[in-house]
Amino acid sequence: MPDGPAARPQAITGFPPNADTAARLLILGSMPGERSLDAAQYYAHPRNSFWPILARIVGFDPQAPYDVRLKALRDAGIALWDVLQSCVRAGSLDAAIDSRSIQPNDFAGFFAAHPHIALVCFNGGTAERYFRMQVLPTLPALPIRYRRLPSTSPAHASLSFEQKLAGWQAALGGIPATRSP
Repeated sequence: MPDGPAARPQAITGFPPNADTAARLLILGSMPGERSLDAAQYYAHPRNSFWPILARIVGFDPQAPYDVRLKALRDAGIALWDVLQSCVRAGSLDAAIDSRSIQPNDFAGFFAAHPHIALVCFNGGTAERYFRMQVLPTLPALPIRYRRLPSTSPAHASLSFEQKLAGWQAALGGIPATRSP
């Protein structure tokens, strides 16, 4: 395949946060994959374990419409976002992110608008690494705890669904079930 402008990966941009001002927990990914970007939905890859895991912990149908799943997270005090606002990446793998191209999201503004966040959980090591390298040094001291969780990505196949679920339950087990409408 010839090299040229068409062969070069283009910059991609993530999604806005799914968050209520009363959120107490923030779950951060790195950057949505191609399927998620195409669907304009967080964790849209059918083999990603994110929605089945959160459904078990929070108490909603993982097959519910996307807006219903997002509301269930907000109702449980969970915010959802990504560390990166934009980057250049070929394909969907975090390993393909061009680290020179990353632009983190505005976390100073996010934490100011969401002052009840007490725990930030990273959906895998890449999200944690970019947050600690690119974001944390720019933030004032905040009373927030940080915890890396097993990646829900299908590319993270070294752990079974049950092992991933156990790791997430250990961190999020105190989250109350979704409030009924």
